[in-house]
Amino acid sequence: MRKALADTLTSLAEKDPSIVFLTGDLGFQMFDEFGKRFSGRYINVGVAEAQMICAAAGMALEGFRPFVYSIAPFATGRPFEHIKISIAYHGLPVTIIGAGGGYAYATNGPTHHGADDIALMSIIPGMTVMAPGSPAELRELLPQIMKLKGPAYIRIGKKGDPEYDADGPAIIGKARLLKSGEKIAIVSTGEMAPIALDAAKKLALAGINPVVYQMHTIKPLDTVFLNEISEKVDTILIVEEASPIGGLWSAVSSFMASCSRHPKIIRTGPPDEMILGNCSREELRQNYGFDTDAIVNICKKLTGLSDIGTISEKEKSLQGQV
Repeated sequence: MRKALADTLTSLAEKDPSIVFLTGDLGFQMFDEFGKRFSGRYINVGVAEAQMICAAAGMALEGFRPFVYSIAPFATGRPFEHIKISIAYHGLPVTIIGAGGGYAYATNGPTHHGADDIALMSIIPGMTVMAPGSPAELRELLPQIMKLKGPAYIRIGKKGDPEYDADGPAIIGKARLLKSGEKIAIVSTGEMAPIALDAAKKLALAGINPVVYQMHTIKPLDTVFLNEISEKVDTILIVEEASPIGGLWSAVSSFMASCSRHPKIIRTGPPDEMILGNCSREELRQNYGFDTDAIVNICKKLTGLSDIGTISEKEKSLQGQV
């Protein structure tokens, strides 16, 4: 996904001289082409994220369209106050890009874990918050960001993100149908989309046919879609690699609480706890019950079928919401 970002941003910058790119001493090689072609618009501020945000705010006030880039926790948590005051307070069109959100850098430990990025950016007034699930989805969303009048945050993957088909284009603020189905709606965000689709393929072998949607935009929330899908399914399963507080499940649940009726809403994703150690992302997803098999197990329970295999005690407790 990072290559898709670099290529698309370079293409956009060729047509729009207001685009500037600021990095917190990251993205070497990946953004070399942008730096060569637009040397005056490529700025490496060093390991100084607060300064990066403030510089972007100043450039936006002068008419530029800044894109700032760092690893998700460094782009959001570390300079949070500056994002809120220097950028959001003025409603400036600065786009913050958090690479490797969720647990893409799981082996680096808690300093590099970015499960809270969606929550942090969502509570900032006027901030558009996105988490595309594939390089193609990112390529479609980036040009649309240029039309936004205020700030935006976009969480992107690290590398090796698979592509997938969808029914229709990716549009900011609109849920995207990935697979038709019935009774159960699996709703993913970010890089959980291909995992949700893999689960749907396994479920088909058991005669279970869930509908799968990707909500690449967490804020503004597509409430029209939520109202429509609520009339069609019995259960909505939110699949996310984000904090349960302030993520997609939190946003959907808050909206549904204001509705007179709604289907059952459940979630699978990381828990509200500090995850220690340096296990891989795949191990973390398995241990906490939000990988492909965990999604399959949840859907099988919803339809009264048995699990596909042994589940850890921690996963059982997480799936106890079912």
